Amino acid sequence: MKKIISLIALAATLILLVPSCVKDLDTVPLDKDELTPNQVFSDPASYKIFLAKLYAGLAVSGQTGPSGDPDISGIDEGFGQYLRAYFYHQQLPTDETVIGWNDQTIKDFHGQSWGSGDVFIAAMYYRIFYQISLANEYIRETTDEKLDSRGVSGDLKTQVEQYRAEARFLRALSYYHALDLFGNVPFVTENDVVGAFFPTQIKRTALFEYVEDELLAIESAMAAAGSNEYGRADKAAVWTLLAKLYLNAEVYTGNARYADAVEYSSRVINAGYALEPDYANLFLADNHLCDEVIFPVAFDGIRTKTWGGTTFIIHAAVGGSMDPAAFGVDGGWGGIRTTKNLVQKFYPDAEKGLKVSPTPKSINDYPVIYLPGSYQGWDPTNPNTVLASVLSDGKYEGYYYFEAGTKFKFTDGPSWDVNYGDDGADGVLEQNGADIEVTETGMYKINLDLPALTYTLVKTDWGLIGNATAGGWDNDQNMSWDANAGMLTLMAPLTEGFIKFRANDGWDINLGDGNQDGILEYGGGDIPVAEAGTYTISLKLGAPDYTYTLVRSSFDKRAMFYTDGQNLEINDIGTFTEGWAVTKFKNVTRDGVTGSDLTHTDTDFPLFRLADVYLMYAEAVLRGGGGSTAEALTLVNALRTRAYGDDGGNISASELTLDFILDERARELYWEAHRRTDLIRFGRFSTGDYHWPWKGNVPDGTATSNHLNIYPIPSSDIGANPNLTQNDNY
Repeated sequence: MKKIISLIALAATLILLVPSCVKDLDTVPLDKDELTPNQVFSDPASYKIFLAKLYAGLAVSGQTGPSGDPDISGIDEGFGQYLRAYFYHQQLPTDETVIGWNDQTIKDFHGQSWGSGDVFIAAMYYRIFYQISLANEYIRETTDEKLDSRGVSGDLKTQVEQYRAEARFLRALSYYHALDLFGNVPFVTENDVVGAFFPTQIKRTALFEYVEDELLAIESAMAAAGSNEYGRADKAAVWTLLAKLYLNAEVYTGNARYADAVEYSSRVINAGYALEPDYANLFLADNHLCDEVIFPVAFDGIRTKTWGGTTFIIHAAVGGSMDPAAFGVDGGWGGIRTTKNLVQKFYPDAEKGLKVSPTPKSINDYPVIYLPGSYQGWDPTNPNTVLASVLSDGKYEGYYYFEAGTKFKFTDGPSWDVNYGDDGADGVLEQNGADIEVTETGMYKINLDLPALTYTLVKTDWGLIGNATAGGWDNDQNMSWDANAGMLTLMAPLTEGFIKFRANDGWDINLGDGNQDGILEYGGGDIPVAEAGTYTISLKLGAPDYTYTLVRSSFDKRAMFYTDGQNLEINDIGTFTEGWAVTKFKNVTRDGVTGSDLTHTDTDFPLFRLADVYLMYAEAVLRGGGGSTAEALTLVNALRTRAYGDDGGNISASELTLDFILDERARELYWEAHRRTDLIRFGRFSTGDYHWPWKGNVPDGTATSNHLNIYPIPSSDIGANPNLTQNDNY
């Protein structure tokens, strides 16, 4: 193992990254042994080991696991990991993602208020050039001349020639990221001398041409599409990156290349990849089984420990009342959520039969009494097992599902200091009284009158009733308890009409929504059903407020949100429960098995996948790149058929517009590090044409400035290299 670690480590010690790129975030020598390249490459296996280091550079941030021996210094290893940094830059400044933490300048991303001294921007910049420098060194050491001098021939030489092409691909990928994020950057290749010098700055247009030329040059040397080892690039990865380059060419160079985007998207579409039948599987711990993924950043909870990557994405997305175990992790970090703009792309209104109740008030808005018991571990501090006093009058209510034999008590705070039981089992409470026990399994309505020291416990069997149901206003459609969701649920056909919820087949306890705000009230007005169809109906009781959902079975299942206790509106970015949580990525397999480690995840990140290529093709066609409008429609509807489970969400030719494509890219690709680039290409990123909460640090969003369409060169590099000129207006 030491031999392998030393060989991989040498990849870093061989790099003499120029001073202008390492003023504050210096590269760190990773092994004290001073070895020459010829000594390293005397072992034939070292060529693949060094290549593995290049691929690993996208996934890990150092040599010894999640922390302790970083590739670059000057920033926390988690923040400085390549994919996490890329996620920050592509997601946080957009309508898809907000972050609640106060780490240094992290909130400046969403507010689009960053400057040239931003440490997170510097981390991305230096990580890109560290990766490029590693690739440069590998390419230097695998020329025909070097291989011949070491006696490399036959099959090994053929293999190394392919490895070299892959190294050039990885370098082109990082230069593409530099092109997209920073525009005009320092430029170094294998042809530059190793040592200290000031690299020149390449203009964005010239860098575009370089990336294009590199990808075209290596295409023939890459493995055939779908034939390489999992996690390694092949021809399809090259074609996908070319399609991305050409789709954005007008932004990068001022010249449209949509016909080329159509051509290279078509090559990928015809390369043998297939859509994963279940969208959710693409983001699970065994997503390496999906035939849709073209090029992943691979992670393994045991072998690639990192505080970045999907470890960050999954942990940071869990908070509030979410159960970390459901996501295959040992705890949530309570950081990233989404804005209402993304939610509304799935749920624009109730007219199509989609009604999602808004988030109720936080339980913290009401006085509460705690309800510890055998059902929750006798924990009086659990904030999720309480009764609430909506009127703040000492009278509390809530609903809980208890198994027969469950025992509980009341406490007036998160401790046992003042607790109440019932010595006589007569509904009268005594301080320090006996445990209260239920004898029958079911959903119980619990009411407590604290001033009177009395309570009631009523078992409720809930059903759906109304002229929109098969039983009309005379017969209830019974609901059942879903323990995993913590809700009462029912799937039933509904017609256009009205419904209500009621308990025990009577009207004594019934809930409606007269205000049409999604919050249920006793005796409230009838709930309208706008369109006939099969619906999944959920009733969320517990502590007030009580809410419900009506979702047609034919609905967009890509909408993966957690709403319990989450406000749709964001009044405070720093509060995790402001903004709906996203449940897209999980460290759990499709069979429900947790990943190999509860902290570091097995879930790979699909950097390139077929659905993205489908949408690139459709967009390029609509932008005048040729191709077939009919095929574009077929491809888009293939994604929507997967999302809906049938053709209920399919669109017509007249609905296939550029605005639709932008929204469909959000629905299909949210949190996959595409959104910033997409919004810029559509002219919606910094302009006043499209706002989202807290864009420009304004609650309802505002226009910012077009100079923010590219990030600044870090001020540390500007100060160190006289050949560099800062991007405009920084």
